[in-house]
Parts: sequence; structure tokens; C-alpha cells
Amino acid sequence: MKTRDNYNHTLFASYIGYITQAVINNYAPLLFLTFVRRFDLSLDRIALITTINFGVQLLVDLASAKLVDRIGYRVCIVAAHLFAAAGLISLAVLPGLLPDAYAGILAAVVFYAIGGGLIEVLISPIVEACPTEKKEAAMSLLHSFYCWGHLAVILLSTLFFRLAGIDNWPVLALIWALIPLANSVYFSRVPIYPIAGGHEPLSVRALFRERTFWLLMVLMVCAGAAEQAMSQWASAFAESALGVSKTVGDLAGPCAFALLMGTARALYGKYSDRLPLQKTMAGCALLCIVSYLLASLTAQPVWGLIGCGVCGFSVGIFWPGTFSMAAWTLPAGGTALYALMALAGDVGCSGGPTLVGFAANACGGDLKAGLLPALVFPLLILLGAARLKKK
Repeated sequence: MKTRDNYNHTLFASYIGYITQAVINNYAPLLFLTFVRRFDLSLDRIALITTINFGVQLLVDLASAKLVDRIGYRVCIVAAHLFAAAGLISLAVLPGLLPDAYAGILAAVVFYAIGGGLIEVLISPIVEACPTEKKEAAMSLLHSFYCWGHLAVILLSTLFFRLAGIDNWPVLALIWALIPLANSVYFSRVPIYPIAGGHEPLSVRALFRERTFWLLMVLMVCAGAAEQAMSQWASAFAESALGVSKTVGDLAGPCAFALLMGTARALYGKYSDRLPLQKTMAGCALLCIVSYLLASLTAQPVWGLIGCGVCGFSVGIFWPGTFSMAAWTLPAGGTALYALMALAGDVGCSGGPTLVGFAANACGGDLKAGLLPALVFPLLILLGAARLKKK
């Protein structure tokens, strides 16, 4: 069967799209302490890298609610991958070309954040529209590829740094750029199905009148914040707060986080018919609270690393689970619903790590103390999941 007639190719391209998302969200955080040492940056300026990344993605999400349907899904998803590639290439080139290396880093982040915002808006509805059974399982499996991509970024980057040296990080950025470049070609050829599934799409104004919509938005904010508050700082947390080497820190911190987050999503994809979604999210929220307490309060590095890894497992279902709940509570949401939910998720992805960075800076650079305020996010998910179950 030709590529244009086989929806499995749509799924494969979507999986690679989330791998691209993992690259652009997680490669730079591996270099945070390298940026601090090489470019003499403070932790609050480093935190703004994540803020700019997800802040730009937020603006793209907002614009997408109106523009994607007019421009077309295929054009937008191809453009998303080209922007992602341009950002990674700029990350390799601009800090060495511009007089202010920090400005070069931020410019590169803006480029790939545009691509990341579009990918986040487009991939989930593209997969939701494919003629598959067990939509919740398909969505959870899709989002697990973000985790496998995250894991690959950590493992392959760590191997590269060991073999070629950390100073060659720009070369690796160019290598990572090949993934979105190749997937832009792939997405130009796969079938893309109608997004609203036969329903008349709801307008943004109509969505705003739905109470369930606002509850879903709160869950998305907290899902992004709970995940990224730990994920974005895991490498620096393990290296500085726990006193382990960069190699050990990357493998035992963000690597374990990504592995367990992907495992949680894959397991839910397999057993979704046996696990009520709201109860699963509530249980994971409780586990997330425990993991944050373990990472931030323990004096033993091994327990701190365990807390980091357990956090990855606990947050795994938050993001895809909220998307799944939106799909069956507001089936006519269409592009506007997915765009606004992605916007809410990116608010959380930006706000969570920024809260940790500023709290740590206020505590004299203590990342363990900086993680404590992030407890509010899984607590709100616990309350929100219970409220949605009542509705």
C-alpha cells in the first residue's frame, strides 16, 4: 500500500514528531551547567531559556487555534519540523557568531519553540483522527515516544560527550537537526484525516462556555508543570544538588525520569481497558507528591535520584490522559480545543521549571529547596481528577 493511502505511516510520522519534540525540549537542559561555566550565566538566566521555549510555544498554540484550519494541517506540520531543524542548527551556530552568546541561545530557542508549539498542537489531533481502535491506548502510546526520544537524547548525548567531549555540543546539535529535516519530508507524503470526526467543530467562544473545558485547562497546566519542573532540572539537580558527576547525573537523573515516564505511558496503553483513567491519574498524583518530597528533602543522593525517577513514572499519564479525557468529554472540540489545551500545557511547562529556578536562586542556588514549591501541581491534579470524576 502506498504511503499516502496507509494511516500506519501517519502514526509512524507522528511518533517521530514526538521524538523531535523530545529533542528540542531536552537537549539544551543537558547543557545548562555547561552554559553556566562557559558563558558565565546565572541560574535565573538559565531558567529563562526554558521560559522562552515554552512561552513561545504558548503563543504558537494560541495562534494555531485560528490559523491551522485555514492554512491546512499538512503545511503546518511540515513547517513545524523545518522550524525545529532551524532552531537546532541555530543553537550550534549562533552562540559562536553573535557578540552575546546568550542572545544567540535565545534566538535558537525561539526558532525551535515555534516548531515545538506547532507539533504539540497538531500531532495529537492527527493521531486522534486516524481510524484506530482504543483511542486512549493510541494516545498514550503516541506520547510514550516523547519519552523514548527523551531517553535517546540523554543516552546518545552522554555517549557523544564521553567520546568527543562536552565542548563539541554544537556538532551534536547539528546531528539532532537531521531528525526533523527527514520527518518534514515524511509528513509531506502521509495521509491526514479530517480532525473533527464528523462533528461540527466548536468555536473558541463555545468552548469557553463549557465548564469541563476550564477544568481540563487546569489539569493541562498542572500536567506540564509537574512533568517539566523535574525534567528540565533533573540533570543540573543530580550534578549540583546531589554531588554526582555529569555522566552519572544524566544517566540516573533525566535518563531514569524519561525511562519510567515512557514505561508508565506504554503500560497504560496496554492496560487502559482495565484502568479507569480518573482513578489512575489521582493515584499517580499522590505518587508524584511523594516523589517530589523524596527528591527535595532527602540527604542521601541515591534517594534523591530515586525520587527523580519515580517522578517520571508518576507524571507519565498526566498529559496524554488529559488529552484523552478531552477527546471523549468534548468530541466536537476540533483544532481549537487541542490548540488551547496545548497552550495550557505549555503554560505549565514554562511556569513549572521557572518556579523551580527562581525559588532555587532565592535560596542561594539550592535546587533541592527549589523543587518544593512544585508540589502544588500534583496536588491540583489530584483535586481536579476527583472533580472531573464527579462530573
